[in-house]
Formats: sequence, C-alpha cells, structure tokens
Amino acid sequence: MPGLEDLYREIILDHYRNPRNKGSLESPPARRAEGFNPLCGDEIVVYLDVNDKGVIEDVKIGGQGCSISQSSASMMSAAVKGKSVDEVRNIIRAFKAMMSIHSNELGADDENGEPIEPPADVKLGDLEALKGVVKFPVRIKCATLAWNTLTQGLDETA
Repeated sequence: MPGLEDLYREIILDHYRNPRNKGSLESPPARRAEGFNPLCGDEIVVYLDVNDKGVIEDVKIGGQGCSISQSSASMMSAAVKGKSVDEVRNIIRAFKAMMSIHSNELGADDENGEPIEPPADVKLGDLEALKGVVKFPVRIKCATLAWNTLTQGLDETA
C-alpha cells in the first residue's frame, strides 16, 4: 500500500528532523542509560525522571545515529512520557513484538527464549510507522536501540 508507506516515511522523517524530548535531565532524580550499536555507531542516551508512584514524569533523549535510530528514540520518548512504568513495559513489549514479526533478533524473545507476544490492549499509534523496518533485518537493531536503552533505564529505577 504505497500511500500508507509514504505516510509512515513522513512520520519517521518528521521525528528525525524534529526530535521530541531532545536534551538531558539533571540528576538526581533523573536516571541515565546509554545504548550503543557497535555495528553502525548509533548512540542513544535516555534520561528518565520516574516519580515515587512509578510514573515517568519526564524523559529526554540524546545521542546520534541514523534516521531510524533517532526517530525511533523520539517516537519512544513521546509514547512513554506521563505513563506508569507498568504501562511503559507493555508498550516496550508490544513494540518489540511488532519488530520481531519477521525476525527473532535483539531481545525479541522473552527470558525463556520464547517469541514475545504483544499485549492485546496496547495500541502503538505512530510507532507502527517503524514496522516497515522488519523488511531490513539489519535495521531492526537501529529501531530497537532506544527501546533496549529505555528498558535498561527502567531496570535501574526498579
């Protein structure tokens, strides 16, 4: 469906050209997690401010890399800001399940090696623009880098 692919391409380019939540947060209370893809040099830094009720009050992103890694980070930051850690973990699970439809790489398995099943009640919205990346398996790492870094940051706040 060329029209939908064009729309998705525009969403990705918009997030790349105009990243949401770009910057950093001062510590404390912010947590900082860094992700790096040695295959291509993409770097992501995620700053999280999680309150005592387990809600992500603020999230900022930094780093550099290709349009896929940077737009994915921007889209991720917009999707998780203001949500509870439990909601965010479900969004992460749904995103990774979407990215593993044709590929079982990059954390797409759970801790038991089983493919991730997406939570039925999670809607990804604009994040679905990245589902075309699964056609290019080497780029899946670019799209999931921010999400793996976010997971690392959440694990540090637990």
